[in-house]
Amino acid sequence: MQPAVVWDPALLGYDLGGDHPFNPVRLDLTVRLATELGVLDGVELLVPEPATDTELYRIHSEEYLAAVKLAPAVGWEVGHGLGTADNPVFSDMHDASALVVGSTLLGARKIADGAARRAVNIAGGLHHAMRDNAAGFCVYNDCAVAISWLLDHGFDRIAYIDTDVHHGDGVQAAFYDDPRVLTVSLHQHPFTLWPGTGYSGETGSGEAEGTAVNVPLPPGTRDAGWLRAFHAVVPSLLAVFRPQILVTQCGVDSHEEDPLADLALSVDGHRTIYATLRDLAERHTDGRWLAVGGGGYQLIRVVPRSWTHLMATVLDRDVKPETPLPPNWVGTVLRAAPSAELPPEMTDGRDTTFRPWGDGVDDPVDVAIRDTRRAVFPLHGLDPDDPRD
Repeated sequence: MQPAVVWDPALLGYDLGGDHPFNPVRLDLTVRLATELGVLDGVELLVPEPATDTELYRIHSEEYLAAVKLAPAVGWEVGHGLGTADNPVFSDMHDASALVVGSTLLGARKIADGAARRAVNIAGGLHHAMRDNAAGFCVYNDCAVAISWLLDHGFDRIAYIDTDVHHGDGVQAAFYDDPRVLTVSLHQHPFTLWPGTGYSGETGSGEAEGTAVNVPLPPGTRDAGWLRAFHAVVPSLLAVFRPQILVTQCGVDSHEEDPLADLALSVDGHRTIYATLRDLAERHTDGRWLAVGGGGYQLIRVVPRSWTHLMATVLDRDVKPETPLPPNWVGTVLRAAPSAELPPEMTDGRDTTFRPWGDGVDDPVDVAIRDTRRAVFPLHGLDPDDPRD
């Protein structure tokens, strides 16, 4: 079964306008780059339909949907987090936002129907939207809607892994008391970055205690530290939770060149993360993996390369790091931005080797590792201080 790739140029309509950092050009350049490199050769791109109101009501309130629809005529006075600097009102906002949700739902349906084991939607990943308000550039929460839909269509154990530099707060909030959903977020420490949530002690409530997992990383964390933390926490929890499908938000604003945050990952680190997620899906979910995009605001140098690697990984068409950027793609970029400084290859030239946790060396990320393991591991019958767990 060929993995499902969801894409249509209409998804560029989710445009917050002006000089807003959430610029849809990053999606256009990614698809162009993947096409030039042959990643999408012979792949039928699936065209989404907007999510219906009923589908959006899985996560969002009726009052909020009414406000989103009304906002272009009313402006900031509509409330609900709309009309702010982060979430400015734009024309056709409801339709464009519903199409993003519909695109992630299409990927989820293909997996649930057995038509594909993997699906990718780089336009998705709007993980900050809450039940009754917009937040963090996100109007509707496609990740949460898709997870809710999957719960009603054959899945009762879903693992959501969020690798964006910002805490996956909207998805965590949607399932904080639902033991069927394991939400894992690795992000920059909330002391130092919006939205100010995602502490290790946020572990879920009631019967779901232990199913919210947060790994808050110090600013400046590089590939090796990020991977050390991931491997110290995530594989053990997946083995115990036994998910039936992996849903991953693959924001790339963790890159060292991203203008909105302070982690220091590389494109090579992102490529390694995607390969790791693919391996975990093969090991724990019979390969079922729904991957979506997310944040990423170095629009030219970072996002297109990282998300091309994401699509290539989902398609088992891994792009070698030393692959040169295609001349046609470079020409397209330079015609639009003549002063852009482009990297020559699909790599930042970084070594992503890391030391596994428990080696006796105190790494700067080990505070986060210990705090998270001690908060969550005992709730799953795991020893937080034993590196074998």
